[in-house]
Amino acid sequence: MKNKITDLPEVKEKHFELLEEKLGIKFKHPEILVNAFVHRSYLNEHHDFPSGQNERLEFLGDAVVELIVTEYLFNEYENPEGELTNWRAALVNAKILSSIAYEIGMEPFLFLSHGEAKDAGTKARDYIMANVFEAATGAIYLDRGYDIAKQFITRWVITKLPYILENGLYMDAKSRFQESAQELLGITPTYKVLSEEGPDHAKNFRVGVFLDKELIAEGFGTSKQEAQTEAAEAGCKIKGWKGPKVNVIEKNKK
Repeated sequence: MKNKITDLPEVKEKHFELLEEKLGIKFKHPEILVNAFVHRSYLNEHHDFPSGQNERLEFLGDAVVELIVTEYLFNEYENPEGELTNWRAALVNAKILSSIAYEIGMEPFLFLSHGEAKDAGTKARDYIMANVFEAATGAIYLDRGYDIAKQFITRWVITKLPYILENGLYMDAKSRFQESAQELLGITPTYKVLSEEGPDHAKNFRVGVFLDKELIAEGFGTSKQEAQTEAAEAGCKIKGWKGPKVNVIEKNKK
């Protein structure tokens, strides 16, 4: 009997077999992969679509990603628990996972409402992409098991670790900027709101980060904290600062 979901025209036109090629994974039950891309907003407009939304798979995938990354860090490095925790957080945060989802080319396979579909290139879409990466991981684990999921996470996520360590991304941007400024210049950065727009419930802030009286960079956000973080990230790029050098202690391999 043909599978009901994968025979639907709206599913066929997305050509999930192309995604399987990109992933290098052939699904035994392709409907599980389709399910990973169904955003809840789509079901609000398509009540008869024969699949649930992807949040249960996302819940599963989140745990699978974290376990595989944790296992790798534990097996490969002798660094203390606190440092490994920071490395793991940098590897599995929404920013990294969404960038990987874009890199793989997952976005065209999403099932979104008309409203959500218009939000391409926004932070809201980035958040959806991070979630769909986790949902896809959950689907891989469910359909093909732990070893295939491990290969997938190793290929796409763990390979980002050298970049994260090299660029100090295991620290938040404000800490990275502050520690570099204090170490290299003996100056503690300050942040100042340069402007704010919009009603109280939907403010947009423009914040500047200063070294003494010199404006180094600006950041924008819907909260002061978000704008400060963006300003610090921009400041790190402008100054070429990567934060304190990390001491990587690799385990001796026999």
